[in-house]
Amino acid sequence: MKKVLITGGTGFIGSKVTDELLKRGYEVHALVYPPLAPAQENFIQYEMNLMDSQAVDEFLSEHQFESLIHLAWYVGPKCHVSDLNMDWVIATLNLLKSFKEHGGKKFLGAGTCSEYEYKYGYLLEDDTPTDPQTLYGNGKHAVYNVAKVYCKQNEIDFKWPRIFNLYGPNEKPQRLMPSVINSCLKGEDVKVSDCLKFQDYLHVEDTARGIVDVFESELQGAVNICSGQPVQLRTIVNKIAELTDFKGNILWGAVPAAFGDDVVVGNNTKLKSIGWKPKYTLEEGLKSTINWWRTHNV
Repeated sequence: MKKVLITGGTGFIGSKVTDELLKRGYEVHALVYPPLAPAQENFIQYEMNLMDSQAVDEFLSEHQFESLIHLAWYVGPKCHVSDLNMDWVIATLNLLKSFKEHGGKKFLGAGTCSEYEYKYGYLLEDDTPTDPQTLYGNGKHAVYNVAKVYCKQNEIDFKWPRIFNLYGPNEKPQRLMPSVINSCLKGEDVKVSDCLKFQDYLHVEDTARGIVDVFESELQGAVNICSGQPVQLRTIVNKIAELTDFKGNILWGAVPAAFGDDVVVGNNTKLKSIGWKPKYTLEEGLKSTINWWRTHNV
C-alpha cells in the first residue's frame, strides 16, 4: 500500500485531501495537534506539536517516510499579520530538513496566491512577479524559495500548489459565504461589503483533488489551484440569496472590504495539463454548501 505522511490533514482543506488520498488507496499517516479526527480505515494519527522540532525529528527517525504533504500553518484570527507566521516558517524548514535526513523523496507544501504581486490581476506561476504584501504571504514565499533550492540540491521532488480562494462545507462561519448563507437561512439582514471586487473561487473538494493530482504528477514547483474564472463577490451573494429564496435585505457596504485589489484570478493551465478539471460549477458548489449549512446551522 502507498504510504504518505500529512500535516494539517484534519483541517478545512486537509480533511478533504486526506479523504482523497484514502479514496486513491493510500495509507495516510497524520501528524495532528489535538483533538484527533474520527477514526478511519488506513488513517493513522499521531499527536504532534510541529513547533517541537526535536519531537518531529525523533518521529521521522523512527518512522521514515518517502512522501510528505505539508498543509499545516496558522490560519486563525489575523493570520495575515500574525507573528505566528514566523514560527511556521521555522517549523516548516525544520520539518523539511528532518524529512530529508530520514529518507524523504517527495515534498509537497501548501503555497498561496498571497505570494503574488496582486496588481497584475491575472496570476501565472512562472511569469507573474511575486511581491507579497503580508507576513503570511511572505512567510509562505520564504519557505517556497528555500525549499525549492533545498529539494533540488537533495534530489527531492518539490511540489508547491498555490491555493486560491475556496469555499465549501465546514468553512469558518465568519467567512463570506458561510456568513451570507447563515444570514439568508435565518432570514436576517445580510451585512456585506460593497462586493464589487472579482475573485477566483474553487470548491474545497476540487481544491483537494487538485492538490492530490499535483502530488501524483510529474509537475515540479508552483502550480495554481484555482478555477481560472473571475467572479464578482456581489454575484456570489445574489446567487446565495436566490438559492435560499431569501426575501430580506442585503446591506451592501455595511462592513469594510477585506482586501483592496479589484481583481485576483489565477491561470490554471498547468493544473489542467495533468487532467484535472473541476467537479462543481459555482452554482452546484453553492447548492451543496447551502445544503450542508441547513443541517449544521450555527
